[in-house]
Amino acid sequence: MVMKTALTIAGSDSSGGAGIQADIKTMQANGVYAMSAITALTAQNTTGVTAILNATPEFLGQEIDSIFTDIRPDAVKIGMVSEGDLIRVIARKLKEYGAKNVVVDPVMVATSGARLISPDAIETLKSELFPLADVLTPNIPEAEELTGRTISSAEDMIEAARQISETYSCAVLCKGGHNLNDANDLLYRSGSYEWFAGKRIDNPNTHGTGCTLSSAIASNLAKGFDLDTSVRRAKEYISGALAAMLDLGQGSGPMDHGFAIENEFTQESESCL
Repeated sequence: MVMKTALTIAGSDSSGGAGIQADIKTMQANGVYAMSAITALTAQNTTGVTAILNATPEFLGQEIDSIFTDIRPDAVKIGMVSEGDLIRVIARKLKEYGAKNVVVDPVMVATSGARLISPDAIETLKSELFPLADVLTPNIPEAEELTGRTISSAEDMIEAARQISETYSCAVLCKGGHNLNDANDLLYRSGSYEWFAGKRIDNPNTHGTGCTLSSAIASNLAKGFDLDTSVRRAKEYISGALAAMLDLGQGSGPMDHGFAIENEFTQESESCL
């Protein structure tokens, strides 16, 4: 059996709702074999991040080497990277191995509000990593950070996505939400754009939505779908994960990444029913 593969380069979330854990669950649920290179350990749960322990650049490079020299990924998703030296290692390795279908989620602030990247690392992201991306997936606060403009309307989203796309020569999926434009996302590339409508689901548990969406896009690109189809399928998947209404933790809880997985091995014991 030949299975498509995807690599996530991101931080670990000890509570399992975001980061590496969310990425692997998402990739598995979307039918690809998931691999990981961990940029940092985080001590976090649904209420916030309490500590971050970064990998060394040398170790991160070895993680990436071990993957590309054995099970080559068909797509790469990049999430939280908080230091410039780590970003430079990732960029160097992606170029060295000619990585394809690179999805960069420019993670800067957690759902809880904790800042996950240093200001100088943002500049390194812009100069080293963004030009290697096939698609960037910023949310509205991240798009504001990247463009220096305030986004308060659909027209603002278009202009911000255009600016980012033209600056880094890649496609940009500017995600709605954040009290703007419901759950509609804007895909901008090569001077044109398309809206992907989404239905807002009344679920306060949104921990890891950005990680999940970008990983689902990468999974579908790995399987050979074009970008438009990959975005559409990813949005349908995340809507299902939210609609399952999983409710765990005391803060913004995780989604049910396995909502569509139902077989004899997922069944509970009769004593739990």
